[in-house]
Amino acid sequence: MDFFSAWIVSASSLPFLCLILGTHAQQAFRSEPRNVTVRMGFTAVLRCEVLRASGTVQWGKDGLLLGPQRSLPGFLHYSMIGNPKRGQYHLQIEKATLEDEAFYTCQVGQSESSQAIVSSSVWLNVLIPPSKPYFEVDMERPWVAGRKYVVTCIAPDAKPEAEITLYKDGVELTGTESFTMSGSKDKLLNTHAKVTVTALSSDNGRQLACHANNRALFRHVETTMAMNVYFPPQRPVILGLEREDVKAGRTLVLECVSHGGNPLASLRWTKNKEVLSTTADVVEQKSRSVIRLKITPADNQAVVSCESDNLVSPSPLSVSHTINVLFEPAEVTLWGSSTAVEGQDLNLFCYASSSNPPVFIRWWLGYKELNTTVVTVEEGDNGGMITTSNMTHTVSREEDGLKLTCEAFNKGTQFSKTQSTTLNVYYPPQKVWLETPPQGVPLRSGTTVRLMCFSTGGNPTGTLTWFKNGKVVTNALKQMSFNRGGARELLLVLTASDNMAAYRCDSTNKAMQTISAHTQLMVHFRALSMKISSRQEELRRGQMLTLECQAGSSNPKANVSWSLGGLRFQGAEQPPQSAQFGGVSVHSTLSLNLSSQLHNQRVICQSYSRVLEEATNTFFKLNVLYPPEFSPEQPVQIQVLEDNMATIPLLVSANPEGVCCEWWYRGKPVKEGNLQYHKSDENSLEIKNVTRKNAGVYRVMCSNDEGVNEISIKLDVQYAPSVKAEKDPVVVNLGKTADLICVADANPIISGMFSWKWLGEEETEMGEETQEDESGLLTIHNVTRAHAGLYQCTANNDIASPATVDMQLVVQFKPELLKGAQWTKVASRGDGSSTAELVCRAEGIPRVDFSWEKNGLLMDFANPRYEERTVKDGSFHTSTVRVLNVSASLDYAIFSCTARNSRGEDTLDIQLVSTNHPDPPSMFRQLDVSHDSVTLEWIPGFNGGLRQRFRVRYRWDRSTSFLYMDVFPPGAAFFTVTGLQPITTYNFSVNALNAMGESGYADNNAVLTVTTKGRPDLGEVPTVDVPESPDRLPVYLTVVGVLLLFYSLSIFFGVRWKIRRGQTGASGGSMLDGKKSEPGGSSQSTEGNSNEYESKEKINVAAQRTLLIDSGSETDSHVYESYAAESSHHYYPTGDYIPPLSPLAEEMRRLGVTQLPVDSQSHLYEDVRDGDLYQDILSSPLPSSSYLFDQRLHHERRLPGYPQQAAGRVGDVRPPRRESDLPFELRGELV
Repeated sequence: MDFFSAWIVSASSLPFLCLILGTHAQQAFRSEPRNVTVRMGFTAVLRCEVLRASGTVQWGKDGLLLGPQRSLPGFLHYSMIGNPKRGQYHLQIEKATLEDEAFYTCQVGQSESSQAIVSSSVWLNVLIPPSKPYFEVDMERPWVAGRKYVVTCIAPDAKPEAEITLYKDGVELTGTESFTMSGSKDKLLNTHAKVTVTALSSDNGRQLACHANNRALFRHVETTMAMNVYFPPQRPVILGLEREDVKAGRTLVLECVSHGGNPLASLRWTKNKEVLSTTADVVEQKSRSVIRLKITPADNQAVVSCESDNLVSPSPLSVSHTINVLFEPAEVTLWGSSTAVEGQDLNLFCYASSSNPPVFIRWWLGYKELNTTVVTVEEGDNGGMITTSNMTHTVSREEDGLKLTCEAFNKGTQFSKTQSTTLNVYYPPQKVWLETPPQGVPLRSGTTVRLMCFSTGGNPTGTLTWFKNGKVVTNALKQMSFNRGGARELLLVLTASDNMAAYRCDSTNKAMQTISAHTQLMVHFRALSMKISSRQEELRRGQMLTLECQAGSSNPKANVSWSLGGLRFQGAEQPPQSAQFGGVSVHSTLSLNLSSQLHNQRVICQSYSRVLEEATNTFFKLNVLYPPEFSPEQPVQIQVLEDNMATIPLLVSANPEGVCCEWWYRGKPVKEGNLQYHKSDENSLEIKNVTRKNAGVYRVMCSNDEGVNEISIKLDVQYAPSVKAEKDPVVVNLGKTADLICVADANPIISGMFSWKWLGEEETEMGEETQEDESGLLTIHNVTRAHAGLYQCTANNDIASPATVDMQLVVQFKPELLKGAQWTKVASRGDGSSTAELVCRAEGIPRVDFSWEKNGLLMDFANPRYEERTVKDGSFHTSTVRVLNVSASLDYAIFSCTARNSRGEDTLDIQLVSTNHPDPPSMFRQLDVSHDSVTLEWIPGFNGGLRQRFRVRYRWDRSTSFLYMDVFPPGAAFFTVTGLQPITTYNFSVNALNAMGESGYADNNAVLTVTTKGRPDLGEVPTVDVPESPDRLPVYLTVVGVLLLFYSLSIFFGVRWKIRRGQTGASGGSMLDGKKSEPGGSSQSTEGNSNEYESKEKINVAAQRTLLIDSGSETDSHVYESYAAESSHHYYPTGDYIPPLSPLAEEMRRLGVTQLPVDSQSHLYEDVRDGDLYQDILSSPLPSSSYLFDQRLHHERRLPGYPQQAAGRVGDVRPPRRESDLPFELRGELV
């Protein structure tokens, strides 16, 4: 504070002050501001009163002056209040916020009569009430009574920090722990209060409250939360089961009730631990569940329970009751036979199923109770008792037909039930007799005989049964009944088995006593059976077979004989033997020598009875086993034409006839699944669409269980030749021997069937042709690059059309770089605003890899100022290095490009120099001559980095001065000088010009001397022997059409060129491409170095005064262009120029060969802006039609690897990149 402002002004000191100050009174504070505390949203006033205020009064906030106006514009709720006449400059802050909290000073500025004064800094403290507090507690899951929970209340964003008090149901909670944390803004605090609460069942539904308060509040803010506490229910009770004895069939209505619990209890009814119901109703804070039970005997001693629980029950609470069910037996059964033979004991059982209580059983026969019983009681189903009574009684004939009854009675249910049956008593029949033919009389087999049996008496009536030799005869007629008896007839058709057979008739009933009658018959019959047998189980070819014929039983004896086909044989017969049915049998044998012809023949054996004049025979079919046999007529060779169907027949027989024939071809089985092959039912093989692959020997193997036989059949398929290359492509090193081999597939293979053909454009030596069986060989010794290309091999066997195959011969050689003036120099401005492209193109096989060096050091392409791209097109490989922001001091250097592959390497040095005048052309020569014109040709030299044109200088030998003609089109490398005299000797020279100057004359100032021809006859038309090209205008049309125009324009070009050269020398500004720079524009050519000067910013003026320009020819010679400091001309790079045409590849002529760079975007030709071929030719620095003409020499050949899509790559021309897009340190340096 100023010294004078600290004085206390009083009336006694006024004279003294007047003496010191005179009329210049020092301003002072009457009242300085003090620290103020204000609640947020309220108004704060900082008081400041100034005595003798002569300077400007302002308030400062944290060092920032708020302004002298009392309204304080720019600060919406700030203003200065008070009476300024009294020196009152109070700062009023309305609706104070946290942003208003700061240090404030009251300042009075210096005036003519007083120095400035500043009050002490005061602090405005803004109180911020807390936001609404909130709980942090997991209430999504209810609390469980008895457990402890941590409750946290947070009062956010307060200043000063809030004080928190927690309440449960209005009672303050003790043990609260509080701490503060940073709020959502600086200076704000969040207060956290944490307390542990033990949940009680009585807390359910009560409130937790959180109160927050600080000095910014008049009344605390609060938040509440209702507690949801879970606790278990009370034990349930069952209503409706007063008595435990229940009759089966009754319906019980039971109710289960459980009180209390949160949530209310879930009730579950079970019977014998099986769940009956889980539904419950909620009524007045209790759970209630009602079930209805239909009581059955199965419910006897069943335990009915009701369980109650909820989510927090430690275990379910239950109440149980046991039910005693009274039930009757489900059934009463009388078991045992009620039938008996007279005098036997009858044994019956009466069974009563399970009942509760058990039943009492009684027996009745008619009206008489039987007491000879034994009763047993045992446990039954459903907790009941099973009762069984066993009754024994001896029956008599008089009790037959009486009713026998069993009665069961249950005292608990007053139940009674009976079961009855009728008694049946059996006794035997009295007499049996027969009616039959007389015994001892012979009967003929086949005669029908009747036998009759009769029976009387017995209960029931006797049953009659016929027996033959002790066995029941089942085909007897049905028994007939009559009063107290019955009869049964047996009708017989006599057979051999009836001879001396014993027939018996039995009469029996259920009394188990039988009486019988007997008889016997005599029957004549022929042999019952004939059987031929052999001891050999299997008959095979070549074996001796012995057959045995057994004639079965006959009465009397029969005679046996043999027959085979039409022949009859007498076998060896043995003495007859006794046989069945009282007859005799005869045995005879026959021996045969087996062969395959006897297979399936029948051998017959016959037995003849002279008494009956009847015969019986049988046969034995010979099954002679032999392996497969092929017919003598089986073919062994089949011929077929290709694409036809071949059928290979198979004539085979065997026994067993299940012959399995498997066809084999070339050691592999012929699979039936192959669609081409088909096996017929006769095992023949059919081959559809026969091809050469199907030819050869087919071997068929036929087998059965007796053995295997096989035969080979040859299939001869004749087909037209097909040919393929043994190896394609064939790769050979330069100078080595190449072997091209083609292999033919044909039938037949004939001598001299191979021929070779070269498919290239030019003729070349074919090499030596030889043939080895199915292979044709072309051998080329000392291979050159001219041998590379396609060769065609032709095979012809006079069957059908010849077949051909193409083969590629690849000659590997080391890389050869394209070298020449246009490849060894690249020019670019070194002012840091241009881009240069260095192109290195090599031809080589295999793949060529590139490496770059700068001044002998390997280049680092991680540097963003250097970019490298490699493009491959056939055998040509191009590597392009782009140098961004070319700097004269950093980038004018020798760049070495090395191309290498596995065959070797080649190196090219490329010099990056400043734009300069062009180098002289080379190889200047005469192309054609007539009586009045000469066509000249040359190879352009390095263009100096700018677009160049050419000028022809000539004179006749006796002239002392030269004539000059500018070449049109300007960039053409050949030109026709017209208007010459016949038979006159002329001396010609040519040089190059660009915007920076001109070169020397071609070939070290050499002079080309040409003598014109004599004038031709009137009938002759002079022609110029210049070849046409599909992509340029024919030269002879140019000569004929614009001959006079060239002559007049050449003079005009010369005059114009001299004028422009004079302007270049006289101008004080920069001159690029023959045109003086204008503000806001640029005329920099971009042809020679593919530069794209992209930035639209001005070049640094200071650097512009000392722009270094390298001459490009002498390393020690430098030219500095000076610029006047007062010059207002500036150079602007041509970033707005984008070529509207597709980029066309530049040409490089070396030793008569045109070399084209692969990357056509590396060198761009410029197009005429207006599209008019002849418009403004003289005034424009950009030639309008030079690239509508092909500049190649007439004897040049297009490189094989050059892409022909140049005209279609308009879309590849990208807008130039702005230099300003690069960081400043990457833009190069200005010198």
